[in-house]
Amino acid sequence: MFTGLIADLGQIVGAQRSADGLRLTVASRLVGELSEGDSVAVNGVCLTATAIDASTGVFDADVMHETLRRSSLAEAKVGGPPVNLELALRASDRLGGHVVQGHVDATGEIVAVDDDGFSRRVELRAPEAILRYMVEKGSITIDGISLTVAELSGSDRFTVSLIPETLERTNLGTAEVGTVVNLEVDVLAKYVERLVNSRMIHAADLQSRPDAERRRSA
Repeated sequence: MFTGLIADLGQIVGAQRSADGLRLTVASRLVGELSEGDSVAVNGVCLTATAIDASTGVFDADVMHETLRRSSLAEAKVGGPPVNLELALRASDRLGGHVVQGHVDATGEIVAVDDDGFSRRVELRAPEAILRYMVEKGSITIDGISLTVAELSGSDRFTVSLIPETLERTNLGTAEVGTVVNLEVDVLAKYVERLVNSRMIHAADLQSRPDAERRRSA
């Protein structure tokens, strides 16, 4: 589990593709805190460190096909934009952002970037299936960053506002129109939807039964 508070900007220094998937090599100052088998979020994707070289400051992680289908890591390459990194949450840590699983739901695309005083407003296009879980002032994870939805517009767009700290410490500080980002919605919204739907299905099923059977099942 993660909180969406970025700890470092890493650089992809290796991207080895094969029929089995993708092996990434990432350079980061966080390597000294990693052990083989540890979880690390790379642009919001929970990966497992499979090899660590403290002498060169890099770690390896394998990216399976399911992750490549759902996330922007499918386009990862050496020399590309920096990646947001976060180590897994310890039980003793403060939950400064929100509950982030590192399970990307879909990708979105930046469609507008506008300065707003010392902050910056970023508008994104996202699949309608993702937008239904969002509410204004609710939480959203973009490339692993815990952010607040500032505005919902239409059926496929939403806006977030970035403070200077976020602009300085994450890759959204240099993101431009057309940039593809990873999106993870608040998992609590998914559970609420499933519970409500289950209750509605159960209620509809009871209504369709004869009165006597309905009383026994209620």
